[in-house]
Amino acid sequence: MRGCSCREALSSRCLCACSSLKLHRVGQASGEAARIHKNLSTVACLSAVKMTTDRELSEEGQCSTAVFTSHGVDITPRKDQGVLKVVKRPGMETERPMIGDKMFVHYTGKLLNGKKFDSSLDRKEPFTFNLGIGQVIKAWDVGLATMQKGEVSLFLCKPEYAYGAAGSPPKVPPNSTLLFEVELLNFKGELLTEDGGILRRIKVKGDGFSNPNEGASVNVHLQGSCAGRVFDSRDLCFVVGEAVDMDVPLGVDRAMDKMQKGECCLLHLKPRYGFGREGKPEFGIGPNADLVYEVTLKDFERSKDPWEMHVTEKLDLAVKLRQKGTQYFKAGRFQQAVIQYQRIVTLLEMECGLKPEQQQSVHSLLLVAELNLALCHLRLREYSQAVENCNKAMELDGENEKALYRRGEARLLRNEFSLAIEDFQHVLEVNPSNRAARTQISLCQRKIREHHEQDKKTYANMFQKFAEHDAKVGRLRKRKEECGGSNENRGLGIKRRHRSQECP
Repeated sequence: MRGCSCREALSSRCLCACSSLKLHRVGQASGEAARIHKNLSTVACLSAVKMTTDRELSEEGQCSTAVFTSHGVDITPRKDQGVLKVVKRPGMETERPMIGDKMFVHYTGKLLNGKKFDSSLDRKEPFTFNLGIGQVIKAWDVGLATMQKGEVSLFLCKPEYAYGAAGSPPKVPPNSTLLFEVELLNFKGELLTEDGGILRRIKVKGDGFSNPNEGASVNVHLQGSCAGRVFDSRDLCFVVGEAVDMDVPLGVDRAMDKMQKGECCLLHLKPRYGFGREGKPEFGIGPNADLVYEVTLKDFERSKDPWEMHVTEKLDLAVKLRQKGTQYFKAGRFQQAVIQYQRIVTLLEMECGLKPEQQQSVHSLLLVAELNLALCHLRLREYSQAVENCNKAMELDGENEKALYRRGEARLLRNEFSLAIEDFQHVLEVNPSNRAARTQISLCQRKIREHHEQDKKTYANMFQKFAEHDAKVGRLRKRKEECGGSNENRGLGIKRRHRSQECP
């Protein structure tokens, strides 16, 4: 027998463990026997390593570096021995964390003299951070990227990968080499939206600190897949905010302002940010499908920020954005319309001290933008946002009929019937011939009556249940009292019989 495959990597203890398996090499040995030998040898070797590391690290509480010398793997990109790793317990055979992922870990940190300086276990709460973006020491960004879920590993970290020459007073002295034991409990991608509709996982980190903005021109390579099937793979250019024109879903468009040049990421998109209820028949995508896009941002050119533009440039751009927003609205692409109208607000809301004609143009464009935003949010069933846009429109024109009516609609759909009636009555004050407002008032009044009737039924059922409960409790109490009285009478009868027997 030539010896186990771990000979050069492990200590003599490992060789002894392997030889104890008593598997002999025979010239005509079958492939199956060789495979069994390899698997059993690996298990024995890993067990020997674990026993060795546990013993070396536990002797008199001292954190020995010997285990890293004999079993440690240099995981630094430059192979400078700055971070050495030893796996104590392998994790699940799953994918590893990516840059930006949210990590959930337990850890214990020690100095080389064995003194513990920090531990999440003492706090009885996992530690969380985002990987690869400088939220933790460099050794952790390097080391934890190599782990799998459920894995427990030891890391020996040189000062330049830990707290450096400054240390972390008072617990970590300057120029300290540190030992960490880390358990990776879980990890998940970065959520780019509050509703969890876009989840990003970065495969390759980009360069610099600049990101595309609204209106930027981007050059990307993208590959879209659904249920493991690739349905789109191409290089293309598009304008951020208008990706739908190139059959690119909203989720990819909305992720652009988070990316950097050279970045490659995976975007997991819920249907709202994919192709929605309609699907995409030309790509073979059905309704309400989850999508995964791999996107590489090859290059981009930012659009001008508002502070870089003259007022005439802003006004010209605002007119184009209004036209684009109206185009999207008529096509039923309300989320894309919101992007265009919101850009108008961002462009113009801080403008002041202008010539009268320019100020009037700004005022008109802002009012139209807020009114159209309210209408889009009504279509998207985002009623609170619709109310907010109507309020902003009324700051520009307090008697605006459309703002009052749309706010009334949003309040009606939020079951705020009294407030909705006030808005519709205000509409009639502005325009007494508005028949839609009268109809809405009647609807609100009917809804109020229906809710009152429903409340009556609810309270009646509630009081009925209370009454039934009280009656049941009363019956039980009465039965208990009756049982108690009969027991007491029975006891008196027994006492009398005893006395009669005792009498001469």
